[in-house]
Amino acid sequence: MAGLQLWCRVLVVGPNSAELARRVLEGPGDPDFRAVDCVARLALLAGRVGGHIVLADVSPMFRALLELVGLRVEVEGQAELGEQSLGVQEGQEEGHPGDLPC
Repeated sequence: MAGLQLWCRVLVVGPNSAELARRVLEGPGDPDFRAVDCVARLALLAGRVGGHIVLADVSPMFRALLELVGLRVEVEGQAELGEQSLGVQEGQEEGHPGDLPC
């Protein structure tokens, strides 16, 4: 069985810069769109509680997938490709930190 490859680390930050959760996204081989979906869902949930996410240790392949789908997220203190971090409009459902999808 092959070892797991690190795709990225995700930090979910609350509205007062409080750390709400950390996730490590990894898997056998290259990242796939399920990992991108996980990041998008975490960003949506964080936005619903007034926070955001920050990615660290992003693999080149995962960065390429994020660019491909146009998902702009904060990467180690800077917005991806110098653009503004992902902004999420308030949804109809209320998100809770315990609702993290992945």
